[in-house]
Formats: sequence, C-alpha cells, structure tokens
Amino acid sequence: ANHKMAANLLRGSSIQYLFKSIRVRTSCSRFARQFSGDNEVDLVVIGSGPGGYTAAIKASQLGLNTVCVEKGETLGGTCLNVGCIPSKSLLHNSHYYHLAQAEFSKRGIEVGQVKLNLENMMNQKSTSVQQLTGGIATLFKANKVTHLQGHGTITGKNEVTVAKGDGSKETVKTKNILIATGSEVTPFAGIEIDEKLIVSSTGALSLEKVPERMIVIGAGVIGVELGSVWSRLGSKVTAVEFLGHVGGVGIDMDVSKTFQRSLKKQGMEFMLNTKVTSATKKSNEVTVRVEPAKGGEGKELSCDVLLVCIGRRPYTANLGLENMGISLDERGRVSVDSHFKTSVPNIYAIGDCIHGPMLAHKAEDEGIVCVESLVGGKGHLDYNCVPSVIYTHPEVAWVGLTEEQLKEQGVQYNIGKFPFVANSRAKTNNDTDGFVKVLADKKTDKMLGAHIIGSAAGELINEFVLALEYGASAEDVARVCHAHPTYAEALREASLKAYFGKAINSP
Repeated sequence: ANHKMAANLLRGSSIQYLFKSIRVRTSCSRFARQFSGDNEVDLVVIGSGPGGYTAAIKASQLGLNTVCVEKGETLGGTCLNVGCIPSKSLLHNSHYYHLAQAEFSKRGIEVGQVKLNLENMMNQKSTSVQQLTGGIATLFKANKVTHLQGHGTITGKNEVTVAKGDGSKETVKTKNILIATGSEVTPFAGIEIDEKLIVSSTGALSLEKVPERMIVIGAGVIGVELGSVWSRLGSKVTAVEFLGHVGGVGIDMDVSKTFQRSLKKQGMEFMLNTKVTSATKKSNEVTVRVEPAKGGEGKELSCDVLLVCIGRRPYTANLGLENMGISLDERGRVSVDSHFKTSVPNIYAIGDCIHGPMLAHKAEDEGIVCVESLVGGKGHLDYNCVPSVIYTHPEVAWVGLTEEQLKEQGVQYNIGKFPFVANSRAKTNNDTDGFVKVLADKKTDKMLGAHIIGSAAGELINEFVLALEYGASAEDVARVCHAHPTYAEALREASLKAYFGKAINSP
C-alpha cells in the first residue's frame, strides 16, 4: 500500500509529497480520534454513498484522519439501499422468472408450472443489500475510517455538527470538508407520493404484490428498468414519456429505437411525446390525466400503481451551505472548480450534488481524484470517458459521443455497426437482440463514441471505455485478439467495419 501511495504521489508531483504524507500519517496516529475541543481531523465526508464512502476509504489510505457522517441507519446511500443495488437484484431475478415462463421450454427445459414467490424475491434483494452495506462498515473498520451516524451540517469553515437520532449533537473540527450527499427523487408538482398507490423508485422496489396495471411517468433509465421488472412479473406496464424517445438523455437515437422495439416485444407499452397533467386516487386505483406534450385533447388512464420517475435532484437541504456562502448553480447543484473546490477553499463537493451525470461510478472517481489532490495529487476525470448503462434485457450501454452530438459539432465520422445476430456466441445462447456501434473520426480513425444494445452490454462497454481513455483508434481495437466464441467479438467486428469499411462475419 505504501509503495502504491508513493507512486501516486510521485506521479502527480515530486518526492517532497512522499515525505509530507509520511509526516501526516505519523501525526494522525497521535490524534486518538477525538472530535471536539482543539483537535482537528483531516477530513470530514458528509454522505456515505458510492462517492462518499470511496473518498473516505481512499483518504484514510493516503494517511488522512477521516470521519464519514451518514444520516441513514446503514451506509451506502441511495445506491446501495434504495437504488442501484436492490433494482439490479430485482432486474436479475425477474429476468430468470421471465426465462422460466417464456423461454425454458424452447430451450428443452421442462419445469411444469412456474410460480412467483414475490416475498422470497424481495428477501433475496434485501439480503444482498444488507451484505453490501455491512461490507462498507467492515471496510471502514479495516481502513480506520470513523463513522458517525446522524445528519451533518457545516457550521463553520472547519466544523461539522452531527445531529444524532437521540437528539444529541456532536461537533467535529476538521481541516477539510467533502460534501457527498447525493440526490433525491424529484417530486412531481401536484402528485403526492404515498409509496403505496403512487410510488417513487423507492416504493417500486418494495411492492407487496404485482399490480395488474402500472403506469410509469418517465421512460428514462429508472422508468424502463423498474417498468421492465414489473412487466416481467406480470403487470401491464405503460410508460408515459414527455420526450419522443425512450432511454433518457444521452442515448443514441439509433439505439433508442431498437431498445423501444425490444421492450415492446416483452409487453411494455409507451406513450411518447405525452405529458401527465394530474393523478387522482380513487379507492384502490389511480386515474391519470395525460395529453400531447405540445398540447391537444387529453384523456384518462387508470392503473393500480402509479410510478413517478421524472428524475432526481441534488440533495443539499439543511447542510448549512447558505450560511457558509457556498454557491449553487441554476439547477441547485453545488458549484465546484476542476479540483472539486467550492467557493470556500477547504470545502469540496462530488457526485450527484454537482454537475455531470448522476452515476455512482462517476461519484467514486470524483471522490478518489478529490482526496488525492488533498495530499498533492494531480489527477483529473475525463467525463467523456464515463460510461452509462441501462440494466434491462437487452442491456444498453454507451460511452463518448452519439451520432447526434457529432452532427451538431460538425465532426466527420465513420460508423461501424455489427449485429449480434451475426455473433456466434449470441447465436448459441439464442440471445441475438441488438448490435454494437462504433463512431470514429473520419480522418484520424480516433474512436469518438461506442454504443451497445444487447446481452451484457454493461460489461462489454468497459473495453471501449479503456479504448477512449487511451485515445485508441478503431483499428487498434480491431487488431486486438478477442476470444472465440464471445459476445466481445462483436466489438472487434464493429471496430473493423468503422476503420476498414467491412466486417468479417456480416455482409
């Protein structure tokens, strides 16, 4: 660990940072971890989501005396407790249920009548959440990160006050503060969420029974993922989307069209270019009023559960930002510079509460870069190389620029597109929906963007992330040997077509 630390420090600056870090580590060991009075810790992280807990662990590994404040009863923030992790559990297991219902007999597997035990499926989800949140507590202990449970408020430039559940307060003196408070569900004006009939993404993860009819407001990432879960389990799901496409902001339109067709084949219905104007609860159902996005005659829809998925907003309430003069942008996000500094020099912010996509892995990387800068590191994050994934089936993943963005920027490019129907592994698995699409500069062949729709797209995209990070050309990827038979061969074929104009295994 010390060798890695030294290498990181030397890479970012000079040998003096190594000796400085050693002095910091030695002095930190004498603190006895007292949080009040004259003693200061090096860093207080507010929030223990992926960005916060990663930053706290990394800071401690770099020799900083670190405290992490979390208002929730368990560590991990939204992602681990009511977001990424539980939703992926339900997506995975509901896909198995769908396969057993619709696919097994075609594959020569006779299992008789398949029944859903929703309670057990929810229990499995809860078990995975408990194991992972408990795992963070173990990592904190192993890395000597101090965890304080309670709501953290910045009460001074070098002070965080923690309001605990029993009504007591604890003040922590600190040299640096990192805001990693994440985001919260964006409310829909005029529609009150009760997490029973009208639910947010949180409530949709814990329904006690499969609704006969579900309406989803929003066909972005969260909407199609959770809508897909309940559709597989037997609900008639209709997604109402203000935009003219599914998949949310940033998705390539070519991919979006194929994606919508795939989900429709699975039973989901979509009302695009449509807005919801109201929702009313009547007995055990909800009446939803919709009309064309550009205006026109409206109509009413009925459902047993209404899922509101119109996005998320930064969580910055009651953090003391106003008192400290910390500025927010027009969308309520904390304003930071390229080193994640706020308008107060020793106070930093990362993750969903600042600019950029609201992604757990983006927050993790920001946390690492930020705390490395506290000990002299010179790291940075290339946001063009941050991948996005939608964990439906087929999965959707992309990194870099879309065709629409390249056209808008006036960039000349080549397209390499390879369908999974021509991929041998996809054929043997009888799982051929989708394609790989590579966009490369017409003159230099530098890879500009990559888009995948298909099985395991979220795993496959990481090869293209690495390619973009290192400035690879499409030819570079095409000339790398890929194991056969694998889905990954489609990445090579698409890259080959982008630079050479022809693939081997497709016309």
